[in-house]
Amino acid sequence: MSKKGKDTRGFVYSTDPNFRFEEDPAADQETLATNQQKLRVKLETKHRAGKAVTLVEGFIGMTADREELGKKLKNFCGTGGSVKDGEIIIQGDQREKVLQFLLKNGYTNSKKAGG
Repeated sequence: MSKKGKDTRGFVYSTDPNFRFEEDPAADQETLATNQQKLRVKLETKHRAGKAVTLVEGFIGMTADREELGKKLKNFCGTGGSVKDGEIIIQGDQREKVLQFLLKNGYTNSKKAGG
């Protein structure tokens, strides 16, 4: 089955001849300064076969900047991970290391959540 015309938000077909997929305006905002970012660091095991991952949520900015921060965090922690759906995912329970990195790099409003 072809995915031609299908959108990632679940739209498959519209009867409106003038219908256009609207771009998400929040997808690429101007990146806030590091001291203005309010990031949340938490541990999650849901839907991951019992494996723990550390999530960093709340980054406001360009996708490229989010991916760069994710790459730096993965390198600092010495583990794998990814950047998906606006979240930075680091493999394993790396909350302390992630928090240490964020504080060291000027993310002063970072706070540890849940876990």
